[in-house]
Amino acid sequence: MSLNVGVPQGSVLGPLLFAVYCSPKGDVIAKHGIRYHQYADDTQLHLAVCSHNTSAGLSVLAACTSDVRLWNMQNGLQLNPDKLEALIVRTSSQLKQVLPAVPSLIVAGVNLPVFEQMKVLGVILDRRLTFETHATAVAKLRNYHAQAIRHIRHHHRH
Repeated sequence: MSLNVGVPQGSVLGPLLFAVYCSPKGDVIAKHGIRYHQYADDTQLHLAVCSHNTSAGLSVLAACTSDVRLWNMQNGLQLNPDKLEALIVRTSSQLKQVLPAVPSLIVAGVNLPVFEQMKVLGVILDRRLTFETHATAVAKLRNYHAQAIRHIRHHHRH
């Protein structure tokens, strides 16, 4: 089987060409009025929805993801349902009102559970943007590395 397109694995131009190739996907998303950002092969959608207008906002999101899925298919790409995540960010009182009504979202034809937290470029975001989970993870990582340094120092002295 021969390939007509592509660049060699590890090519310096690979990431740039992929970004150029996928940039029209932004136009598909923007026509729905949804904010987004793309990083490498990840695309994240950001939609502000008022509590009195949640179902309308979710309809816009469903239509947008359906169009993104179609664009991907037309351009030889596909969404990986295992990598789709959703996070609803609200105040504590708003979360009590919204979450029972939105246990999952339909995104690109996939029933997607709403998570309590997600990692975005190494930062753990939670439903209320408290950063408590992220701070705990950073502290644990710091403790691990401090212990590793102590271990190295101890063995280096002897």
